[in-house]
Amino acid sequence: MNFLVAQLGARMHYAIPRMLYQAGVLKHFYTDICAVKGWPRLLGVIPGTLQSAGMKRLLGRIPKEVPAKNITAFTSFGFEYQRRRASSSKPTDVTRTHLWAGKRFCQLVLADGLHGVDGVYTFNSAGLELLSEARRQGLYTVMEQTIAPREIETELLLEEHERFSDWEPPPTEDKAKTEFIARERAEWEMADLILCGSDFVRESIAACGGPTEKCSVVPYGVDGRFSITERYAHDGPLRVLTVGGIGLRKGSPYVLEASKALRKQATFRMVGSVQSSAQHLLSASLEVTGVVPRSEIEEHFAWADVFLLPSLCEGSATVVYEALAAGLPVVCTPNAGSVVRDGIDGYVIPIREAQAITEALMTFVRNPNLLCIMGANARVRAGDYTLDRYQQRLLAAMTSATNKMP
Repeated sequence: MNFLVAQLGARMHYAIPRMLYQAGVLKHFYTDICAVKGWPRLLGVIPGTLQSAGMKRLLGRIPKEVPAKNITAFTSFGFEYQRRRASSSKPTDVTRTHLWAGKRFCQLVLADGLHGVDGVYTFNSAGLELLSEARRQGLYTVMEQTIAPREIETELLLEEHERFSDWEPPPTEDKAKTEFIARERAEWEMADLILCGSDFVRESIAACGGPTEKCSVVPYGVDGRFSITERYAHDGPLRVLTVGGIGLRKGSPYVLEASKALRKQATFRMVGSVQSSAQHLLSASLEVTGVVPRSEIEEHFAWADVFLLPSLCEGSATVVYEALAAGLPVVCTPNAGSVVRDGIDGYVIPIREAQAITEALMTFVRNPNLLCIMGANARVRAGDYTLDRYQQRLLAAMTSATNKMP
């Protein structure tokens, strides 16, 4: 089979189109903005010293190894999507922006044509119209559920907002979430195969009454860009790093609580976007860098001793794979959808347990040798989750599913 992949954004550095092209089964790739199509490709002539952070992020959007002739980027649409996202402050506006983008993206793809493919590969909330048309034409349909369904996420965040109401607006203010939930469910029905990055995602689909018989769990993998083969001891407190959006879904209040409990034993750094309502809660107790270009993330991995991600809801957090590759022990929750082995590569702790975070980190404070032992185990574990291994798992799942078709 040959596939068309439709993907908004540069998720996982375009791993899916890259891997399918390497395997010889990608016929065409559709996206919103990338640095090899349209006028964004011209930004590379600007000296690095003159490039803004936004330019650097845009220049990092390169589907490596996928020829430009196999790529269509809807640049104008992409910038309109970014503009709408930037101006969406209320929960309802954010969800409506995502719904608009998913529908409009599918319309643009369908208007350009399906290139005579045998199947389509889409991602949750941005593939319904494409999946429906592909199904009508008798094509094979794959959708990837990149995070637990919105229905589960909403339930978790409602409970969380009762604890930390001053962090962000309550999910009850999102008047568009019902439409979003219905869209995800419709995509499940249109898909022949639903790919899940973790058991947590599949179990969440099951909790929603979704078609788990269509689900296949395929853990991710990352390239070697964040691999750090040697780490060096340093004087001073334990260095704890968190990377990703800062908010209730990521378990950020528990990072804050742990930082207060370990004020003398550990230094905490959070890298990622943060809402202004939470900024003042964090800055007094830990370092918040804000968003940084992907090219600079390695510096933060090199700084850290331990990676922390106490998420309440993920798919399978890519940043955990990257942290393992960087030789960092990881402290995370089951809901992070990670491949971390408890007590071997780090610690898997319950959600909403700041005390558990504190105890896990204190283990490293009391026994610094564990950083070396678990860091070495993390590198070994990462070896099972490279892009090559990911490609093998992905193709095996897709082949198995197509072989079961009548």
